[in-house]
Amino acid sequence: MADFKIRGVVPPVTVPDTDDHQLDVPSFERVINRMIDAGVDGLFFLGSTGEVVFSTDERRDQIVREAVRIVDHRVPVLVGIIDTETERMLEHGRRALALGADALVATCPFYALQGMTEVEEHFRILHDELNAPIFAYDIPVCVHTKLPWKLLAKLGAEGVLAGVKDSSGDDVSFRYLVQENEKNGHPLTLLTGHEIVVDGAYLGGADGSVPGLANVIPVPYVEQWKAAEAGDWVRVKELQDQINEVSHIFDVTSGVQGYAGGVGAFKCALNLMGVFDSSQMPRPVKPLEGVNREAIRKVLVDTGVLEA
Repeated sequence: MADFKIRGVVPPVTVPDTDDHQLDVPSFERVINRMIDAGVDGLFFLGSTGEVVFSTDERRDQIVREAVRIVDHRVPVLVGIIDTETERMLEHGRRALALGADALVATCPFYALQGMTEVEEHFRILHDELNAPIFAYDIPVCVHTKLPWKLLAKLGAEGVLAGVKDSSGDDVSFRYLVQENEKNGHPLTLLTGHEIVVDGAYLGGADGSVPGLANVIPVPYVEQWKAAEAGDWVRVKELQDQINEVSHIFDVTSGVQGYAGGVGAFKCALNLMGVFDSSQMPRPVKPLEGVNREAIRKVLVDTGVLEA
């Protein structure tokens, strides 16, 4: 199944919550349809942006079930099966596939201390037992292990991995991975999650991007991919500059950090734009309110995303 291919813009979908912490299905439909209408090439559910680690098994299943229903085969559906150890990821993977996922996205294990021998075996087990395209999710800030580019390239060449979603922020490692993947005949689909420097990743040979900010502004990311495909690198950079002005929704807030300031900014912006009915966050995270909400509103107005 490592021959699964996807290229272009594959946003990690933000999950809307009602004020009483239930899945807000109408808002979920709006954000998904808005991105598909903008021309994205796939959607990634239950990643870091998609509240995967905040979700019970029942909620994960509900999110995937609704996502598959709403998408209705219009674009591929990638589903995160992130959990502490291999056996739990196998359980999530089986359920996601039964619900209609096209591909699965997995981190390395992140609780029991282990080395690269165990990490490699982990991905081999997922490949062998799930019989589905597996994307390695490289996000050391959360799992505290950096996936070595040589290991990823090896697993790609052997057909264990279908691709890599790189959110490591290590552009040197990603560049080496792109080059090694080319030497191996390009078996891996390489997607950057480093949404502020997508232009550089495309120039280096990335197959696409997984930008959380595309929940808020999908059109510029789609236009940027098309410009990259056309080799119009001046336009690619120009669009990245425009995108980055909107990305300041992350840094105009105060008194919050991590998930509250990142995904919290997405939810606040989508609520201000009328896409989400609420900016509620999963417990124990609080939604952005007061001066933080107004600071995000100002960025959206100043960049033309929201009318004054």
